[in-house]
Amino acid sequence: MAKDQKIQYVTAPKVDDNRKKYCRFKKNGIKYIDYKDANFLLKFINDQGKILPRRLTGTSLKFQRKVAQAVKRSRHIGLLPFVADQLK
Repeated sequence: MAKDQKIQYVTAPKVDDNRKKYCRFKKNGIKYIDYKDANFLLKFINDQGKILPRRLTGTSLKFQRKVAQAVKRSRHIGLLPFVADQLK
């Protein structure tokens, strides 16, 4: 084998991120998630418009349900798109 060959991966290799995930709502004492605040809700959806799961955001179950409900309400009144190409 040649020494100058590079290893190519089909998928990106996993890099462990050892930071502990936390619920930003519990930490900051937020009780209500406003569905009219579209800029805040953009943090919880990806560039295709899908809602990010708990395992990626670190949000607790209670607040993940509230986030999902707020995103759905915001989509219904037209503040957020249902689907989008390159939203962010």
